[in-house]
Amino acid sequence: MFTLKALQKNKTVKYGVPMLLLIVGGSFGLREFTQIRYDAQKIRKKLDPALEARVNVQKQSVILEEEYVKLQEKNLDEWKNIRGPRPWEDSKEYQEQQRSRQNK
Repeated sequence: MFTLKALQKNKTVKYGVPMLLLIVGGSFGLREFTQIRYDAQKIRKKLDPALEARVNVQKQSVILEEEYVKLQEKNLDEWKNIRGPRPWEDSKEYQEQQRSRQNK
């Protein structure tokens, strides 16, 4: 049948089987390492109590009311839309032009 010499000369056994073992074993190894990574991230991302209170859904209406009061205090009728500089324009030169137009 098959002798040990014949198996050693067979390219499938010589190169294919170790490659398959490497791929399958590597996927199992990577799964373990990624699980460790995600567990560590979960531990690091725990919120501190002050921030968690702000994120809590039950207190969300209070936060919205605070923002509404802040918006009411601002005068939204007297604003100007000022274009910012383009990437190819010199920002300092453009700012000077904008200031001179505002002062006129």
